[in-house]
Amino acid sequence: MRIQRCEVLVFLLLFAGAAWSQAYPTRTVKVVVPFPPGGAPDLVGRTLANRLAERLGQSCVGENRTGAGGNIAAEAVAKAAPDGYTLLATSDGPLVINPSVYKELPFNTLRDFAPISIAASAGLVLMACPSLPAFSLQDVLSLARSRKLTYASSGYGSSQHVAAELLKDSAGIDLTHVPYKGFGAAVGDAMSCNVDLIFGAISTGLPHIRAGKLKPIAVTQPKRHPGLPDTPTFGEAGHRAVVIEAYMGLLAPAGTPRQIVDKLYTEVEAILKEKETVERLTGAGLDLVRSTPDEYAARIKADLEKYAKLAKALAAKAE
Repeated sequence: MRIQRCEVLVFLLLFAGAAWSQAYPTRTVKVVVPFPPGGAPDLVGRTLANRLAERLGQSCVGENRTGAGGNIAAEAVAKAAPDGYTLLATSDGPLVINPSVYKELPFNTLRDFAPISIAASAGLVLMACPSLPAFSLQDVLSLARSRKLTYASSGYGSSQHVAAELLKDSAGIDLTHVPYKGFGAAVGDAMSCNVDLIFGAISTGLPHIRAGKLKPIAVTQPKRHPGLPDTPTFGEAGHRAVVIEAYMGLLAPAGTPRQIVDKLYTEVEAILKEKETVERLTGAGLDLVRSTPDEYAARIKADLEKYAKLAKALAAKAE
């Protein structure tokens, strides 16, 4: 008799979970982006938010919550109710790089998030300000050995920061890091030559390169990017260690019912196959990436270990 009651209870719980998933969402879903408008994470986050709103038949709004290299937004989502109404659309930096470069974090990446899906990835491009007398990586390295050069990034712990640390280590040079609260804030100073160099996602750097406001030096992908066919990879320029690719994805707070996570994953999968989404993201220089929640979780775990080793080797630590 007791066994029968347990079976009934399990059935009722499963039925309740399925019913909750089918009803979700019944109110506005908030998609939190850790960086300001103008960068690849914002583009991906807002694209997903807009399409989810249409597909789910419920309001879905993007919110830029910046600061501390993405930690403020990540903390807010980690501490939000695990009900699927607060999501995080972020690059990999806050999740897998920040734990190795910040002494303390208000969240635990593995414990506090439920990954949903990776959506896109982007190689980085090193760009020089218009008046800097450098047109190749060799020019940049020669200048760095003769005088102090500055570089801008989207903040401590960003993939841009790590790429510069890899270059410094590979080339045996020194560059002064000038962190900003996102690419949008940094790129204006780079175009005005208030800083000499800037690392940025290829997707967000391309418009400024095409407008002649920044000079492309090298890309961090293993192969040349189709949008920058004349720009060599760092490997081609003699620095194979400088390989890094940022990726953007969607996560929920840990404890969010798996039925809701799976429902959101299914919707993201469908969105990434839509012609309009493909054209919007690839047209901006991004590569589309699809992953299951479990695949996303596995990549986060692997990258946490990778960047922990890298940070230790490069002694990169932020307050």
